Amino acid sequence: MRLIDELEERVQAEGSPFKAQMYREDLVRLRKLEEIVRATPEPDDCRRAARRLGWTALDARTHELVEPLDRLVDAMRRCHSGGTGDITDGEIRDAWLELTRLRLETMVGCLSTRHP
Repeated sequence: MRLIDELEERVQAEGSPFKAQMYREDLVRLRKLEEIVRATPEPDDCRRAARRLGWTALDARTHELVEPLDRLVDAMRRCHSGGTGDITDGEIRDAWLELTRLRLETMVGCLSTRHP
């Protein structure tokens, strides 16, 4: 999967140890997700399993990420079922970017103090 290759390249090129560690943690999640996609034929079972990979601390707020996570799972399933390469890689990348954006927004949002 091209996304995993790209993240591996980013780990090697990253100057910030913090960002490199975040990439490594994402790589672990994506590899586990790839295993789930390959081993779980039922789409709903696959989506449920994907939600338990530690996307947020203790998966307490993962329910807020369901839409982009499901899109990522579905795109990965199409890729592994013989979808067309570039289109599927683009779908995977787009779903990943949306998931990452929302996940970071969720994580940072839980640390910020809300003002009335």
